[in-house]
Amino acid sequence: MTDNTNCPKCKSQYAYFVDPLMICPECAYEWNPDEIIEEGLIVKDANGNRLADGDSVVVIKNLPVKGSPHPIKSGTKVKNIRLVEGDHNIDCRIDGFGSMSLKSEFVKKA
Repeated sequence: MTDNTNCPKCKSQYAYFVDPLMICPECAYEWNPDEIIEEGLIVKDANGNRLADGDSVVVIKNLPVKGSPHPIKSGTKVKNIRLVEGDHNIDCRIDGFGSMSLKSEFVKKA
């Protein structure tokens, strides 16, 4: 069990154990303290692996680029990605193309 007994929803310090859950008396939220509570932006690649800032990914299909005569080829490795909110949730720099945004569904973790 974890030592953190504050409520993850309202941050109350008065949460108490009722096997195997914890209950907050202020907001009535119930949770399992053994489960990891994930906060923030969660982005997954085409295989379901979680991505993080600074990861390297590989493009899994040819991606056409507006204004460019040739696409980004599948198998292109992209280093040091940055995760952002929105439809195109990966910002990166690709050699030969420059800075661009990609959708996470078209990449896999390297």
